[in-house]
Amino acid sequence: MNCKYFGSCASCTLYDKNYDEQLNYKIQREKNRFSNLTTCDFDIIKSTPKNFRNRAEFRVWWEKDEQKNKDILTYAMNDFNKEILKIDSCEIVNEDIKNLMPKLLTELEKSMILSFRLFAIEFLVSSTSDMLVTLIYHKKLEDEWINLAKQIEQKLNIKIIGRSRKQKIVLSSDFINESLNINNQEFKFAYEENGFTQPNTSVNIKMIEWVLNNIEKSNKDLCELYCGGGNFTIPLSKKFNKVLATEISKTSIKSALRNCALNNIENIDFIRMSSEEFVEALNEVRVFNRLKNIDLKSYDFDTIFMDPPRSGLDDTTRALAKNFENIIYISCNPETLHRDLEELLKTHKIVRFALFDQFAYSEHIECGVILEKYSFVV
Repeated sequence: MNCKYFGSCASCTLYDKNYDEQLNYKIQREKNRFSNLTTCDFDIIKSTPKNFRNRAEFRVWWEKDEQKNKDILTYAMNDFNKEILKIDSCEIVNEDIKNLMPKLLTELEKSMILSFRLFAIEFLVSSTSDMLVTLIYHKKLEDEWINLAKQIEQKLNIKIIGRSRKQKIVLSSDFINESLNINNQEFKFAYEENGFTQPNTSVNIKMIEWVLNNIEKSNKDLCELYCGGGNFTIPLSKKFNKVLATEISKTSIKSALRNCALNNIENIDFIRMSSEEFVEALNEVRVFNRLKNIDLKSYDFDTIFMDPPRSGLDDTTRALAKNFENIIYISCNPETLHRDLEELLKTHKIVRFALFDQFAYSEHIECGVILEKYSFVV
């Protein structure tokens, strides 16, 4: 991939390497990091080299053209000195986002009502080109803004949300419709604005397939922590008798329930609670009203699936995981994964290890680990 902003835009930190070179750099780094824990071969899940991001956010930089009495808008990112870098394109975003970016600015520039005090623009697109655009302002949005924004919606065939302090204006819809082909089976998802979604669609599909293809079908139940909108939960439900999935975010639970209905899945219960609360509920330390319709004792778990935030697992959750026969751990932070594995490997062994290159040309890489419990404690 070539980008005219390589070396200037701080988004792509590995700009001095081609795709294979930057990927190999990250692979070697992680092999060195985990060399004291495992000697197994890593499964490598590559990204497409360009236009891989289906979610993106850009600052908006505007300057007043006094002669034309209009705002001149450009997109902006931070440079390596954390200064504003004005850009007119981005090579890592999905082609639909890339093509829309200049068209959208052209429409916004036509009106002071649309352009004045516009601070940022967020894009979210599906593989079926369903596009949601959030316009973020430092001003109150009035009826005139709504009328003009609706015209852009219709002209560009997109969905628009307006945001300002204590305001969220949804013109037509606050989610996009996604269809993912996973192991030749179609799964439907609705991705909500301001909810968590995987940013790289092709890698996301391969991540899910990697998990599905490396575990056996079970007649027992799955426990999932940090389930989000059900990205892994719904495909995994085909492998287990029942699934109990937890998530702290109300938005994500709402999405998960909707996605469950879209796929006619009936063997998943979603509960809104943190991993720490869930452990308390399992150990009968506390009684939660949120569980009044769920009988925890009816579950016969043999596998736990965890996709925690960058901070990784807390002590309580690590202790919980060690009680399961099988652990599936998806990590967005190799540093905290290494810390957690040092504890989990006291009771479990690594059977598969993968690296997922969700964020090409950056230092970031994600990991997947599947562990099985020893027949004896080492």
